[in-house]
Amino acid sequence: MPDPILKITGLEKSFGALKATSGVTLDLFPGEIHALIGPNGAGKSTLIKQIVGEIPQDAGTIAFEGQAIDHLDAADRARIGLARTFQVSQIAPELSALKNVMLAVEARQGRVFRFFRPVSRDLALTDAAMAFLYDAGLGERATMRAADLSHGERRQLEFAMALAMKPRVFLMDEPMAGLSPDGSKRMTAFLSDLRRTAPILLVEHDMEAVFALADRISVLVYGRVIATGTVAEIRANPDVRTAYLGDEAA
Repeated sequence: MPDPILKITGLEKSFGALKATSGVTLDLFPGEIHALIGPNGAGKSTLIKQIVGEIPQDAGTIAFEGQAIDHLDAADRARIGLARTFQVSQIAPELSALKNVMLAVEARQGRVFRFFRPVSRDLALTDAAMAFLYDAGLGERATMRAADLSHGERRQLEFAMALAMKPRVFLMDEPMAGLSPDGSKRMTAFLSDLRRTAPILLVEHDMEAVFALADRISVLVYGRVIATGTVAEIRANPDVRTAYLGDEAA
């Protein structure tokens, strides 16, 4: 078995008396979708924020490709390959889909985006951004304002922007949120293919999607991982059924 690309060991985080993360240990392997599930308030989003560097942990270690990254800020973690997609899309609504992705390409290169530049460089940047839009299935919407895209298309734009960062790992916070049943099916198919680009740590409440996609599932309850295993193992785990799945495990 290959070494994990992302390894979280003994992560702790408290906010006053609230224990948001309690000794969390989990890992992510190349080519894998590892789903993180649990009830509202379990600490899933707080854990993702610690991994990407938005919130410092109180204890524990986060390692990426075998190297501790606890000392890196969020921008540096993004540059080395941790790409986060958000529960609420983080896009510039007044810009076109293409210009949003161009911003992401420039950010990866450590440059400030400027709308006036030599034509040769602008063409190279445009070509790169268009390639990511097509990869995300949004090439035909390149000139449309982000604000005018459908909810599902804005999700696709967010993925195009994440792809532009040339990620080594995707960290996804509820990509199915707000999608129609057909939209969820299309997103499930997209994510299944996306794991070939980079492995995915997936926070998701849509259990149909989780069971269809996940190679492994970790269950977080009150900031603590109570179980990790395959879909079949998690479905059969009595503690998980009691704490979270209930009838959905049937």
